[in-house]
Amino acid sequence: MIAFISGHGLRRMNAYVTEDVPTVIFEEDDADGWKDFVEHAKSAGAAFITMSEVVLEPEDVATLVGQVRDEDFPDHDALALEEAQDLMQHTGKTGYLQLGFAHQGVMFLYEAATDWYDQFQELMETVTGLGGIVVDDGDEND
Repeated sequence: MIAFISGHGLRRMNAYVTEDVPTVIFEEDDADGWKDFVEHAKSAGAAFITMSEVVLEPEDVATLVGQVRDEDFPDHDALALEEAQDLMQHTGKTGYLQLGFAHQGVMFLYEAATDWYDQFQELMETVTGLGGIVVDDGDEND
């Protein structure tokens, strides 16, 4: 992916575009839709593409499993615990990707998430009672 972006003469900047920025979401069902998105960025004259990814870390799954064990889920406790433990097989894998480019004051975004990452997010929301949790991938430069 990085080579494809560079091959189109675009630079890549590690950044996540938040919901408070005016955006247009690129809708593509094809697994290679991100390639079309990069080509659109080039056609729009973008100098760079933002890129953010979330990798599922073992600590994230361990935290989730611990929270599921600590919560009281009548009738669903065993299923939720099993689903949480099954996520361990995905540690080290990218579950979410966001690409973006700015054009005329609007950010155009391509987002993709795996089914298991969506399941992880749903379980986190269930056990924490909060919405929209994004797990930090640990690549922050403070």
